Amino acid sequence: MVVFQAILPIFGLIMLGFVLGRRAWLTGEAANGLASITFKLFMPAVLFTGIARADLGNGMSPMLLLGYFGPVLAVFVGVSLVAHRMQGRASPLGLTAAYSNNVLVGIPLVTTLLGSHSLVYVFSILVFHSLILFSLQSFYSAFGSGQKISGGALLKNLANPLIIGLLLGAALNLSGLELPQPIWRMADWLAQAALPCALIVLGTSLSRFRLRPSLSGLVLTAIKLGLFPLMVWWLSGLLPGIGSEARSVLVLLAACPSGVNVLAFAVNPDDIRPVSSTVFLSTVLAAITLPAWMLLVSA
Repeated sequence: MVVFQAILPIFGLIMLGFVLGRRAWLTGEAANGLASITFKLFMPAVLFTGIARADLGNGMSPMLLLGYFGPVLAVFVGVSLVAHRMQGRASPLGLTAAYSNNVLVGIPLVTTLLGSHSLVYVFSILVFHSLILFSLQSFYSAFGSGQKISGGALLKNLANPLIIGLLLGAALNLSGLELPQPIWRMADWLAQAALPCALIVLGTSLSRFRLRPSLSGLVLTAIKLGLFPLMVWWLSGLLPGIGSEARSVLVLLAACPSGVNVLAFAVNPDDIRPVSSTVFLSTVLAAITLPAWMLLVSA
């Protein structure tokens, strides 16, 4: 019951954003502006303030990274190989099954269920999450379609506000310097605006899609919400040095729905329907599967 009560505000704000977008109470220009300031200012403030105060010795563990990114790579490669064999071309289906919405859903989820002190494990994953998966997809798409690899596109994976916020926070943490109290207070206020705005942005983004389930979308959703977190739960239980709290964080991140950002890689019209339906369906069904995973890891 406690798990459902903790998750209800998260999906309540997503639903609020969905209604605002579908009813056009939040117009396209306003929604884009809210999304822009959320990703460029509010969310980087969360990451900066969190990692600047975190105990990095607990979070930056090789075993922790292996426990998450081992299954990530297995899902990405496995789904991409099967999809390539069936379609005869590169597609973003592997990315869709392996890329979790760890910013818009993962951060609020871990903060609500486990507390802000657990965010250090989230930060460790976020440092490499988009960088690894988006770079892999860029290489795969280029090699699979005979295109040239764009170094500029790969560098963009590093030069985004979220990574910059993480790196600045880590640099401040390691330097031992202290910021003036008014600066901390301002950063904390910005961070407090991040979670509700991020969830509303996710809801408005989903309102632009119509649920058109396909067999491939259903299979990808099952892999994303079921097989992927199961692999993380299994592997993180075998690896030494991963405590119960860190394991819970890894499983919850893996059990998050597919991230909206994967749609940027759906350049082929045949990929748009399965990718968009997976993003939509996995977000809706995560309201049921996430509490189930939380109950499992807390048992």
